[in-house]
Amino acid sequence: MSNCAKRTNGDIGQRICTAAEIKFYFNSFFSKGSKKSNYLHPNKNCNLSSWVSGCEPGWACSAGKGVKVDMKNSKDMPTRVVDCQSCCEGFFCPHGLTCMIPCPLGAYCPLSVLNKTTGVCDPYHYQLPAGKPNHTCGGADLWADIVRCFKLATCVPKSANQNITAYGLLIFAGLGFLLIIIYNCSDQVLSTREKRQAKTREQAVQSVRETQAREKWKSAKETAKKHAIDFQTQFSRTFSRVKSKREDTNPSAKGKKKEKGNLTKMMQEIEANPEEHDGFHVEIGDKNIKKHAPKGKQLHTQSQMFRYAYGQIEREKAMQEQNKNLTFSGVISMASDVEIRKRPTIEVAFKDLTLTLKGKNKHLLRCVTGKLSPGRVSAVMGPSGAGKTTFLSALTGKAPGCRVTGMVLVNGKAEPIQAYKKIIGFVPQDDIVHGNLTVEENLWFSASCRLSADLPKPDKILVVERVIESLGLQPVRDSLVGTVEKRGISGGQRKRVNVGLEMVMEPSLLILDEPTSGLDSSSSQLLLRALRREALEGVNICMVVHQPSYTLFRMFDDLILLAKGGLTAYHGPVKKVEEYFADIGITVPDRVNPPDYFIDILEGILKPASGVHYKQLPVRWMLHNAYPVPMDMLQSTEGLGGPAGEGSSHDGMPSEAGSETQSFAGEFWQDMKSNVEFKKDNMQHNFLSMVDLSGRTTPGILRQYKYFLGRVGKQRLREARTQAVDYLILLLAGICLGTLAKVSDETFGAVGYTYTVIAVSLLCKIAALRSFSLDKLHYWRERGSGMSSLAYFLSKDTIDHFNTLIKPIVYLSMFYFFNNPRSSIYDNYIVLVCLVYCVTGIAYILAIAFEAGPAQLWSVLLPVVLTLVATRNDGGLAGKLSDICYTKWALEAFVISNAKRYRGVWLITRCGSLLENGYDLNHWNRCLILLGLTGLASRVVAFIVLVTCQRR
Repeated sequence: MSNCAKRTNGDIGQRICTAAEIKFYFNSFFSKGSKKSNYLHPNKNCNLSSWVSGCEPGWACSAGKGVKVDMKNSKDMPTRVVDCQSCCEGFFCPHGLTCMIPCPLGAYCPLSVLNKTTGVCDPYHYQLPAGKPNHTCGGADLWADIVRCFKLATCVPKSANQNITAYGLLIFAGLGFLLIIIYNCSDQVLSTREKRQAKTREQAVQSVRETQAREKWKSAKETAKKHAIDFQTQFSRTFSRVKSKREDTNPSAKGKKKEKGNLTKMMQEIEANPEEHDGFHVEIGDKNIKKHAPKGKQLHTQSQMFRYAYGQIEREKAMQEQNKNLTFSGVISMASDVEIRKRPTIEVAFKDLTLTLKGKNKHLLRCVTGKLSPGRVSAVMGPSGAGKTTFLSALTGKAPGCRVTGMVLVNGKAEPIQAYKKIIGFVPQDDIVHGNLTVEENLWFSASCRLSADLPKPDKILVVERVIESLGLQPVRDSLVGTVEKRGISGGQRKRVNVGLEMVMEPSLLILDEPTSGLDSSSSQLLLRALRREALEGVNICMVVHQPSYTLFRMFDDLILLAKGGLTAYHGPVKKVEEYFADIGITVPDRVNPPDYFIDILEGILKPASGVHYKQLPVRWMLHNAYPVPMDMLQSTEGLGGPAGEGSSHDGMPSEAGSETQSFAGEFWQDMKSNVEFKKDNMQHNFLSMVDLSGRTTPGILRQYKYFLGRVGKQRLREARTQAVDYLILLLAGICLGTLAKVSDETFGAVGYTYTVIAVSLLCKIAALRSFSLDKLHYWRERGSGMSSLAYFLSKDTIDHFNTLIKPIVYLSMFYFFNNPRSSIYDNYIVLVCLVYCVTGIAYILAIAFEAGPAQLWSVLLPVVLTLVATRNDGGLAGKLSDICYTKWALEAFVISNAKRYRGVWLITRCGSLLENGYDLNHWNRCLILLGLTGLASRVVAFIVLVTCQRR
């Protein structure tokens, strides 16, 4: 100011713009057309008729000495046309005004210097006017030139930029090294824990075996001692009788020698054949071990729990060895000794069960009548397309898209079977098992969520260990099941794990869809022996089997033979199936497997010698049991006679020969007709489907959330390499976008932030799709078994919060240092966290609602399209839609956080840029709140879609 006063001879006050001139300048600056041409409108001092040197850029004039200038006058511009000079330092003189405007706070605008090479006044961009040889470069002229001036005066030195780039490279190297460590050592965290647990388990097994060995030896000694005492007593009596006759001999020495020899011989005999001695195992199983073993609730350490579980299992083995031919009563007696929990029994009866496709008159299952009894293993067989899997789906109420008619009774009551889902196990045909979990982890999770909530943890461990032992999974218990990309256990072992997931929940009704498919004969027998053991405890088991061997076939109790069209050809005991078919003229040849022969006949491949047509077999079964025959099937009854028609008549009355088989199902329904109503109100049925009638209280949402959280955490640790690849891609994206999209002071880095919104949205959405798109089949199975959908969803979302917090750090570690925006790294981090939270919720909806391919396509298209919409501010439809786009909120928050750092000389530029894009400096918090609410709302929508979606 002092230099300017000396230079103008004290009339600086005559040169400074009044309120009217400043108002005129800014109105012209924001008016249409002036902004693009950088020219002001003609005014009092500068117009076509009057154009003095002070009208040129960087120059100003005085109002004249003695002229009073009212600085506050905002209406009239004073006349300034005398003593024109270059603009003073610290002021800028616009092109078309003859006054000086002080530079805003923080700005220092030096005088310009003529660049003789370009002819431009540096550091500004105006040129000297033509025809005025005495005219020189002045001061600053335009606001944009002041921006450049301020930028030159306050920019970061080159050495500082080099330091920032060096720091960025160091951070990149550090993060890359950390990702390499995670990539190569991700499995070590869980494998170390598994090894420690396996060591504890082995020590517990060894301890149990040593204890049993000591008990066996102790029992053997007590038994030997008892026999020795009895022998000694008998010998003493004999000795007292002959003592008087042989007083001159020494019988005591001989007796002791003989007694010692007998005792040694007896000990050897007991050690060689301990099972032949009555009471030997009973003492070990009941009195000695059980007397000192602590209860399950009293155990706390892992070693104690395993010792308790293996002690129980060894006692069960001892009891099974003692009673090799176990019956149901034998199991009940064993349960009182070995503490086997009593399960509620479920009997399922069905009459005229028919399944029809909605909108089509096509029957998938038709007129199936019978019952499934507890404690029996029923096999469902038939040719391909006979509706075996459909029968199981109709029985359990899992037939979407179909109309089910008929009646299904549970324990003699017309109640929906879904009300008992907590004690019903359903093994699907596909092996739906988590491949990135071990065998034990899969079984343990199913047991934790589906067993009774009040069951102590040691007893849950006992259930899991018992299933692992019975299914022969002990060698692979710590092995990963495996996925398509990563090989794990064999197919047969995977099939047994699939069955074990339902066995560990101790079901009362166990339904299996082709559990022996793909298994060899020994594995099938091992599986069926485990199922028969479950049946001996009162479990009702029904399974679909494809052409079993004769040995396997004889292990079933009942047989349901379905013909094409979903019709019943036989339903009764396995022992009577050959007798029934022999009565209608179908005899199994020698050395032919009966189930293979029957299926070939139902398929139409073989024709029996009696001439019975395979289409007549379902009608014969209906007539045999006095079931009503549909009208369209009556034509199949023509020609039934002779051997083929024995035992049946055209009027549907049963014969005496079929009375025994008829009593299996026919008499049951005759007794039930008087007690059951055949028509129920649909609303009441739907209401009862929501009621739990199982009598089992499973863990609540919070406990299941804990179990789900542990499972998802283990899965993510084993997927750490995939996570490391995601982070590496984010690092590279940060480097590329930070280098290419340099910060523009006129747009406050809007271009770089636009790229950031697109890249982060796209990468984080694609990564978040894996949370739900890969586990749909597992979720549908777990939801059908009664597990909490809310706990499942919250656990996934909770684990994903780790990525929500870490991925912004990974991206900013590169982008911030290579792009070098003015905004703080904290503000950028907060905006990125809200953005990642928002797009993750949107990705949940896409992953749940669509298949994997369409979901990925939408994840790529949405960020690009919405960002293009967000950058439109033309007032049309696109401009209105941009106000509800999350990309608009994120971009606005980024630009605002950057624009806040532009103060002083940048005020007008900042205001103009924000107004041009439709942003408001006070909307930063609002944008973050909108992003957060969008993420929360999308999660609510995703959960609703998750609960309401059905398996396709």
